[in-house]
Amino acid sequence: MAEPLYNVIHGLFGLATLVTLAWLLSEDRRAVRPRLILAGLTLQIVLALALLGLPPVKTLFVALNDAVLALQQATESGTGFVFGYLGGGDPPFETRYPENGFIFAFRALPLLLVIGALSALLFHWRVLPLLVRGFAWVLRKTLGLGGPLGLGAATNVFVGMTEAPLLIRPYLNAMSRSALFALMTCGMATIAGTVMVLYASVLTGVIGDAIGHILTASIISVPAALTIADILIPSREETEADDAVALQGHYRNSVEAVTRGTVDAIPLFLNILAMLVVFVALVTIANQLLGLLPEIGDAPLTLQRLLGWLMAPVVWLIGIPWSEAQVAGSLMGIKTILNELLAYLELAAVPETALSDRSRLIMTYALCGFANLGSLGIMLGGLGAMAPERRAEIAALGMRSILAGTLATLMTGAIVGMLV
Repeated sequence: MAEPLYNVIHGLFGLATLVTLAWLLSEDRRAVRPRLILAGLTLQIVLALALLGLPPVKTLFVALNDAVLALQQATESGTGFVFGYLGGGDPPFETRYPENGFIFAFRALPLLLVIGALSALLFHWRVLPLLVRGFAWVLRKTLGLGGPLGLGAATNVFVGMTEAPLLIRPYLNAMSRSALFALMTCGMATIAGTVMVLYASVLTGVIGDAIGHILTASIISVPAALTIADILIPSREETEADDAVALQGHYRNSVEAVTRGTVDAIPLFLNILAMLVVFVALVTIANQLLGLLPEIGDAPLTLQRLLGWLMAPVVWLIGIPWSEAQVAGSLMGIKTILNELLAYLELAAVPETALSDRSRLIMTYALCGFANLGSLGIMLGGLGAMAPERRAEIAALGMRSILAGTLATLMTGAIVGMLV
């Protein structure tokens, strides 16, 4: 059998298996809509073909991503002024290890404050309500989704899992449980535009056109995330219910919108800091406990290694040869237990003989998502602060959102494996 044909058959088998697994884990198998599955898969494949095959389309998305990066640079002007070199300003001394100079709390998280202010301002100016109605029309025609969920899902491509819900904060309490879960899943299945360049720089020399592949991965994972989310927790309400929230701001003028938007984002900032510290610490404690057990293969047991063994058959499903599945599965384990940045660093360090170029490209797409325990802490802290009335519900959906986000990025990897 010719290799391209084998890759297509292998990829289709992998997609069918992943969708079937989601269906087996569904809360209500009878409520799963085959039309949505077909529409989601079709949209994902069409996007993949367009973004991988039409350079002008990809150039447009890169330009949009550049706008987000410009926003990050503007934020760093503020953090550099307030925090000095800790926030990205010029250090008053010679740095021996500049690669370790990125401090998450002082350089990444302050973007939440800027996004909070801008989202409040855009709501006051009636810009976001117009976008909500526009997305409602487009996604209702394709996937049958409501406007707020559509806007939140799409913005996850360019901003993070906590910044995106800020744009639809007035709608969070009125969202159905299935729509809220779909929003969480989109956050887990994509990455923020603010870290795309960082990840691309890590993968420079590993794959060609790294920024294009990272951006494409995040885009085509959105329909997969929406599909998997609706399989696991099928929507039973009319989609119009999500659009019934009033589309007006709550501010008297632009200055008040900026001020209140910034102040309202402060609890979100603090919640994320606290939850991230705790979840990373808990993972470390678990690895310390596993380290007390006898070594296997001249290396201590860790959660990453255990999950790597479990993931070997899974990455084989998406097109990784079995001879390379152990290495690729370990990368998925690192990404799930720790984060995708560490997984990309490991991918960059893997010897050329361990993974083929095709396998590296597939794993670049499969790893491109926030579905891990550390991100769960960020999501619980962020969404819990934005919708405190639904904090318990959000926490109950947390682990399932990691599963859904992982399945979505694996589907993206499988589709890329069919096309390369």
